[in-house]
Amino acid sequence: MRRMWPEEFNAIISGAEEVTLEAPAEAGEAPRKALKARITMQDYERIWPLAEMRFRLGDRDGKAITLITTNPHYHAWHPKDGGSVDSVSDSGRHYKTDYLVVHFLLDDVKETSPA
Repeated sequence: MRRMWPEEFNAIISGAEEVTLEAPAEAGEAPRKALKARITMQDYERIWPLAEMRFRLGDRDGKAITLITTNPHYHAWHPKDGGSVDSVSDSGRHYKTDYLVVHFLLDDVKETSPA
């Protein structure tokens, strides 16, 4: 896997919080690290084509992320409503910005090099 996270989306994950995902007991899976971010709906629509694909992170050497969207094992961490913020533009126009809370699985890149 040599696919790098697109630099144009670095701002989306730059302020993300590192969290631990506790899988349900019956799944028998060990806890996983993840990045949790509150992003605008507009940003989410931009990264949607990258969903469920694994990407190396350039600024975190040896780490990779995967945006959780439809994986049934991680249903509790699928994108959720992150609220909205009402604002007023400089021209006096009222507008609303919708947000989503998303999770990216965070794991180590474990690739072997050919001998």
